[in-house]
Amino acid sequence: MLASDQYSQLVADIGATAKQYQRPAPMLLAVSKKQPAEAIRELYTRGQRDFGESYWQEAEQKLSALSDLAIQWHFIGPLQSNKTGAIANHFQWVHSLDREKIAHRLNTARSPNLPPLNVCIQVNIDQESAKSGILPQDLMALAATIANLPRLRLRGLMCIPKPNTEFELQRHAFHRLEQHQQQLLAEGFTVDTLSMGMSGDWRAAIAEGSTIIRLGTAIFGPRQKTAIKLS
Repeated sequence: MLASDQYSQLVADIGATAKQYQRPAPMLLAVSKKQPAEAIRELYTRGQRDFGESYWQEAEQKLSALSDLAIQWHFIGPLQSNKTGAIANHFQWVHSLDREKIAHRLNTARSPNLPPLNVCIQVNIDQESAKSGILPQDLMALAATIANLPRLRLRGLMCIPKPNTEFELQRHAFHRLEQHQQQLLAEGFTVDTLSMGMSGDWRAAIAEGSTIIRLGTAIFGPRQKTAIKLS
C-alpha cells in the first residue's frame, strides 16, 4: 500500500517541475497494472481519478470490483485483436493504438451510446525492432484513418523511448515526439495530448511538454510479481 505522504509529495513534485520548465502541470496517470483493487481504491480516496491498465484479463476484474467509483480508465498496453471489443467499451482512453486494423476494430466495437473513444497513436520514437508503435514515417497515414472513424477521437501521441538515465538524452527523445505533434497540428489535426514520461524520466517529459505522465513505481513502489494472476 501507499506510504502516508508518498502520493501528495509526488503531486507536489510534478507541480514544481512544471513550474520550473514553465509548462502546464500534466495529468498524472496512475499505472495500476499488477496492483490490487484495494490499492486503486485507496489512491482514489486521495483524489486520483485516472488509472492505466495493460492487460484486459487483469483489468476486467478491477473494473468490476471498482464499478462504484468514477474512475477514468486508460488502456496503455499492446492491443490484441480479440480484446478490442472489451477495451472499446470499458475504457475511456487508449494510448497504444498503432495499426489501422485495430483502429477499425475499436471504431466498430465502440457503442454509439458512448462518447467517442479517446485515442493516442503510439510512436516507435527510437525505431526499435522489438517495440510496439508505428514508425514515424507512417504516422500521418494512420492519423488520417483515425480522423475518419466517428467512434474514435484522435487526441495525440504516446511513446516509450529507449531507457536512458541522462536527462538531456531523455529530453531529446521526448522533443522528437513533440515535433511529430507539431507536424500533425500543421496538417490540420486537432491534437492536444502528449502521453510521455514514466517513473524514470517524467521530469524530462514535462520539460518537453508532456500532458500525461504515466507513473506506476513512483506511486506504488516496486510491483509485486504475484499480486495479480492473469487468466
